[in-house]
This record gives sequence, structure tokens and C-alpha cells, in this order.
Amino acid sequence: MDQADRSVAARVLTDRAGSGRAGTAPTSTDPPRRNRVYAGSVSAVVDLDAAIGFVVARGDAVERARLSRLRTGAPAPVELIERAEFGQAPDGGWPATLDGPIGSVDATCFRLAELDDLGALGRPAARHALDWLATRQSADGGWEEDPALAEVAPDWARPGDPEAGFYLTANAGFWLTVAGLDARSAGPLDHRVGGAYAGVVHAAAQAVVERLGPDGSWPSFLPAGWLSAAVLHRQGRYDESARIQAVLAERIPELSPADAAWLAATLRRVGVGEEQWLLVSARRRLTETQRSDGGWDSDDGHQFDVHTTLRAVRACLTPSTAPD
Repeated sequence: MDQADRSVAARVLTDRAGSGRAGTAPTSTDPPRRNRVYAGSVSAVVDLDAAIGFVVARGDAVERARLSRLRTGAPAPVELIERAEFGQAPDGGWPATLDGPIGSVDATCFRLAELDDLGALGRPAARHALDWLATRQSADGGWEEDPALAEVAPDWARPGDPEAGFYLTANAGFWLTVAGLDARSAGPLDHRVGGAYAGVVHAAAQAVVERLGPDGSWPSFLPAGWLSAAVLHRQGRYDESARIQAVLAERIPELSPADAAWLAATLRRVGVGEEQWLLVSARRRLTETQRSDGGWDSDDGHQFDVHTTLRAVRACLTPSTAPD
């Protein structure tokens, strides 16, 4: 993927937020696979060596650098980080379309995920993007895309749509949560959750809680569930997070590979223990859906299979090797 293609890829505002809403699902079986990575007490085995080989063979230079840091923690070359930062708008966001003039909340979160794998959330580009996200928060604690993006935004990011707003709030809140300490814009180190963005993240969590159902359901797209659960977990709102996770556990058997990887990588990123049943189940789902070439299918076409596989690698690395 060359630089122009990488910019085009950024307009895909997320891997696939419109995966459906939370609910129940049928049970599934757990077929065997070659022994590589185990999940808790359940015999769930991911062929991590094959996944690594897939990224090496199919990924571009930036994706291979992401893999290297995920595996070893080694710093990525600056020139590759700069390629991942390419196309940032002057205000700090990344646009939703190629060469677009307006920053997109969701496209910016997509880029932050790439930069996180590269260990680049403390660089000026990411700091600028996080500051931009913080300034985009509305008075009620939520986020919406700029109304000018209405013609190009997919359903899960459509301006004025409450379901899209909930998803964007969970997504922006997640990245401000995990990046605040490392990517603060200025001032002394702030040890509160979210660091320099502690107040912003707290308001985001409150906006999420106010719209949760008593059973843990949420009025939005499926990925908003695991993003919300991650934000609430880091806020110490373990009861609300656990209720969401219980709903997600019912959906595991029907999750796509991309969603299973996204869910597991998100919750691992905020310190949810790998022995938790939801993560054990998500990794079981990854064993069921790993292809013979070592990769996993993206929901956005095969050009994103490497991105999905990198998420699965992050989800399956042991705590001793996974970067913070």
C-alpha cells in the first residue's frame, strides 16, 4: 500500500462499526487448531506464528513495523511513523475522505489505533489529534461528526443520529482514556484516569452510563459495547462494564473475525484480564475463524485483512510481550 492508498484507507472511518446491535446468539463449537496461544482454562488455540507470517508476507512497511513493536516493543522507524501520520488536517483531526478539509472523529480514532501499535501516541501528531478530540466534545459529554460530513458519513457516524453519537462517544472516550497519560498536550503529569483529559473522559463515561439499559444493553451499534465497557472499566465503574460484557458474551458465537479481534484487543488495552470469560470466548472465536494462511477476514474487504490480523495479534499476545 503506497502513501496515496494509505490516505484512501483512512476514509474508511472504522473497521466496521455497523455490525448490528447487542442481543442473544446461538451457541458454537470450538474446532481444534495448531497449538500456539491458549486462552484461560478453555482449550482455545490461535496459530500466532502463522498470523505473524501472514502480516510479514502481506503487510506494507508500516504494518510490518506495527507487528514488530507489538511483538518486541522495539521503536518503529520515524519515517514509517510519519507515513502513518500523513494527511492530518491543520486542526488536528484526520479527514474522512482523501484530501478532505474537515477532520472526522471516527477517522481520527482509526488513525490513533495505528499510531498506538507504532508506539506513537506521545508524538506531536497524536497529541494534536487528541487535543482536537477533546475540544470536539459537546456539553452533554458526547461526540458527533461535523454536519458537513453528512453526505459522506456511513450510518455509524452520521451526524445527528443518536446511535452514531453513542458509538462516537465510546470511541473517542476510549482513545482519550488510553492515551491521556502518554499524549498529554502540556502541564505536569496527571495520574487521574485519562491524564490531561480526565475531565473529558469522566464526562464521556457519564454520557454512556446515562443511556445504558438496566440489563447492560446500549442504544447503538455492536462495537460501541466493547468500547463503552473499556471506558467504564478504566473509570472504575466495574458494575456497568460487567453488565455490558455479559451482553457481549451472548454475541460471541456470531461475531465476525474482525469484531472478535477488535473486542479482545480493546479490552486487553485497558487491562481487562485475559482470564475473563469474555476474552476467553473472543479468543475461542478467533481460533474458529483463523484462515489456513494465518490471517483473518476483515469486514471491509481483503485490503484490510492485515489490519484485522494485527488486531488479533494484539489480542492474543501474552501480557509479558504485549506493549502498553
